Amino acid sequence: MINIKTDSRKVKKGDIFVALRGIVGDGHDYIPKAIENGASKIIAEEGEYSIPYEIVKDTREYLNNYLKEHYNKYLNEMHLIGITGTNGKTTTAYLIYDALKKFDKKCCYIGTIGFYLGEKKETLPNTTPEVTEIYDMLIKAYDDGYRYAVIEASSEGLLHRRLENVPFEYAIFTNLTQDHLNIHGTMANYAMCKQKLFNQLRPHGKAIINYDDPNKGIFMLDYNDNITYGFTGGDYRITDYQMSILGSNFTFIKDDVKQNIKVPLIGKYNIYNVLVTIIILRELGFNYGEISDVLLYIESPPGRMDMVEYKNNRIIIDYAHTPDAVLNIISTVKEVCDGNIYVVFGCTGDRDRTKRPIMTKIVTDLCDKAIITCDDVHNEDPNQIVNDMIDGLKNTNYEIELDRKKAIIKGIKLLTTNDALLILGKGHEEVMIVKDNKRIPFNDKKTVLNYLESSKVIRIEKIDD
Repeated sequence: MINIKTDSRKVKKGDIFVALRGIVGDGHDYIPKAIENGASKIIAEEGEYSIPYEIVKDTREYLNNYLKEHYNKYLNEMHLIGITGTNGKTTTAYLIYDALKKFDKKCCYIGTIGFYLGEKKETLPNTTPEVTEIYDMLIKAYDDGYRYAVIEASSEGLLHRRLENVPFEYAIFTNLTQDHLNIHGTMANYAMCKQKLFNQLRPHGKAIINYDDPNKGIFMLDYNDNITYGFTGGDYRITDYQMSILGSNFTFIKDDVKQNIKVPLIGKYNIYNVLVTIIILRELGFNYGEISDVLLYIESPPGRMDMVEYKNNRIIIDYAHTPDAVLNIISTVKEVCDGNIYVVFGCTGDRDRTKRPIMTKIVTDLCDKAIITCDDVHNEDPNQIVNDMIDGLKNTNYEIELDRKKAIIKGIKLLTTNDALLILGKGHEEVMIVKDNKRIPFNDKKTVLNYLESSKVIRIEKIDD
């Protein structure tokens, strides 16, 4: 465990407390609590205190330099893999993590679905936690003998310097589509924020970049060793793919040599995710034969294309919550579904309002019927969110049911034969966040399973749990 903290509640006797100024709070307000909990020293930008203290110009800079000086000698012994992009971060990170585990390599995962270390799974407050938390987790992993770590790098985490000075060996860019404009303001700002990950590769580190994304040039920095992948070009180029409800089969070319891969995942977007996994595994020294064998049994993360079979229908739970992600998953399901497609979804409160009508148009254009419901509303009026979602909408194939549980049940009742119900937006999440950050227990898949079991109308077969 590291001996420097930014959260006064986590300070233990002998720890150094650094008072960071944040968007919604100021660490200087919590210095008395840190002292009460046993802090041995305070690092602040102002004030006088009853224990040893140091006043610095920028506490964030002090913190990052301290962590680099005291702990990077250990992190440099680890293969640190950072992943950024609007969509695909969690799935790609988890696939790499799962593959390395299947190769009997001790790998940890830090990201949207938590901190995974061996059999221990810990939920996290953010996709990319505060830098002291990141170092705490990595040093714990190092002390436990782990030499591989996969880390999701969110744009907000990069913006607030939560990964500054973490010595990544690999930086991965998946794609860039509209999201988080409430934070970044413009797509240009959003892109430049993600670029930060590619400015901190260790010597001889490598950048892995989606060749098909129109923003690729922002991430292909001259001073990095760049590896590209995609359908239209790249060092690893996908030439064809086939898909069924059970999985995908695709071929790619590297150095004029063709390789064929089978995976139990569907969707063109998942082929991108798998190809990144292949590139990382190759860079780490595994051969194609070994990789192909492992990928036959690769598992997707919880809440990503998570399927439950209902009679001859499929209910699919997925985290998709951006226009691009929603478009991708519905388009994928349309390729393999012979019946009707229904969608239950909502939009998050206190987030980018401009994407709401875009998402609703995509859903109602592509599916037979949509049930609009609540996602995490935070402090926003649910009715206002819905009004934004249907603003200017000409399609009429939707209904509104703000109670998410009732909306899911309504969706299930629409299914007849060979239909699909997509429940989008929350994926793996276990709570609904409402006013004043109140968290109400709720999970989409559990809601589905509980209803099906209580109704006793079918035998449930979990395809992916």
